[in-house]
Amino acid sequence: MGTKILWVDDEMDSLQSQIMFLQNKGYEVETFSNGYDGFEYLKSNHVDVILLDESMPGMTGLETLSQIKEYNVYIPVVMVTKNEAENIMEEAIGSQITDYLIKPVNPNQILLSLKKIIDAKTLVSEKTTQNYQQEFRNLFMALNSNPDYDEWCNLYKKLVYWELEMQKSDSPEMLEIFSAQKEEANNEFCKFVEKNYAKWVKPGNANAPVMSHTLMEKHVFPTLEKGKSTFLILIDNLRWDQWKSIQPKFAENFRLTEEDMFCAILPTSTQYSRNAIFSGMLPMDIEKRFPVEWKNDDEEGGKNLYEEQFFEDLLHRKGMKDIKFSYTKITNHYHGDLLVNNIQDLLHNDLNIIVYNFVDMLSHARTEMEVLKELANDEVSYRSLTNSWFEHSPLLQALKKVADKGIKMVVTTDHGSVQVKSPSKVIGDKQTTANIRYKHGKNLNFDGKAVLSFREPNDIGLPKPNFNSSFIFSKNDVYLCYPNNYNHYANYFKNTFQHGGVSLEEMLIPVIKMESK
Repeated sequence: MGTKILWVDDEMDSLQSQIMFLQNKGYEVETFSNGYDGFEYLKSNHVDVILLDESMPGMTGLETLSQIKEYNVYIPVVMVTKNEAENIMEEAIGSQITDYLIKPVNPNQILLSLKKIIDAKTLVSEKTTQNYQQEFRNLFMALNSNPDYDEWCNLYKKLVYWELEMQKSDSPEMLEIFSAQKEEANNEFCKFVEKNYAKWVKPGNANAPVMSHTLMEKHVFPTLEKGKSTFLILIDNLRWDQWKSIQPKFAENFRLTEEDMFCAILPTSTQYSRNAIFSGMLPMDIEKRFPVEWKNDDEEGGKNLYEEQFFEDLLHRKGMKDIKFSYTKITNHYHGDLLVNNIQDLLHNDLNIIVYNFVDMLSHARTEMEVLKELANDEVSYRSLTNSWFEHSPLLQALKKVADKGIKMVVTTDHGSVQVKSPSKVIGDKQTTANIRYKHGKNLNFDGKAVLSFREPNDIGLPKPNFNSSFIFSKNDVYLCYPNNYNHYANYFKNTFQHGGVSLEEMLIPVIKMESK
């Protein structure tokens, strides 16, 4: 069955050549000379696209359009008109037309419009697949050319670009090829981290990438300017692909000035990476300076209660005591609404830190709630859920209220997450930590191929809770399960989004700079 077009125009006789052209291209065209008859036909017949004249006696094109949209808001309507008046165009666009053509129209104009509407998805899918096939070899060669840190960042950006492009492709085969290439990239990245991580965190290493504990010094402090308010927005657990999916919402009100990545420290978990961000120190040094406030995994008490205190101490150590700052942590909708109401009161500060806990809660809730597992059962739906949250969030509402106030903004995160698929057994004593992407404890027994291990935690800037404690970090999509009730936990956590280990998604994360348009 061909594509069916309903064409409503009071000058149908003059359009016979266009109608014949479309019929020769395989389209079925039904014509009416007035809006009333066209609408009556629509109510009892299937139609794919409507071509609608704007200027008709009796029921005008805009009046007909209004009736059509009330009947079926999703049907594509192309307005065809002699009238170039701006107010007519605006009214038609406001009424959700799909396209707008000015008479006289030639057949190819109409054909192009129909192809955009009807065949766009197929054409884009075919072109995306073709383009990725061409790029596949370039990515393969880049992966196998011993990339340095900056090259890894660029590689990961390209992989995410193609991952988002692949959403437009209907080819399961190409998606499978892409998934295999991404997995290979993660395996190579894990080798790269294993080789370099201990060097990166050594004090005074000028060649180290920007990491959690140097983020403030390298990216936030240089943006501060007296008389101009800077907002640091930390959305927890935000991956690069999730940033790319919410970026268009930011772009409506803010101008992008820099889009960069930094490297989250290990373990890629809130307790370690976020405390490192706000203190400007590695966890081992935080524990030495704040022995009461720092809590190891096996100790009682909140693990992220002192970020504001850590940050104030960092300002003092950097000789920046005169910086006036606020710190706001949002963990529920009520606090989000308070932010919306009070955000303009923050404009007199040099720096406003807003930590927004949602994506991490979404990730954990998705592990525990069956309904969320259904809603976010893969990378595409996980991004979609993040995008939907942000679009309707108090955070976006609040930022819109200060968008025209000449502010600067840094948007970042503490770590990302990875969808885990490969269970691996680990054995430890009762003191071994519960996280399924990393463990620390005494006498850990594990599969050396599945994890990155450090026998001496201090070598990588981590505290040593006990005399012979060691750390292990899951690689790629591995998650760690104890032998007790192994099959239950292997099934329970399979395909959930977790963090704490080594992967592109967890470690290479966004730091974005914007300012008011």
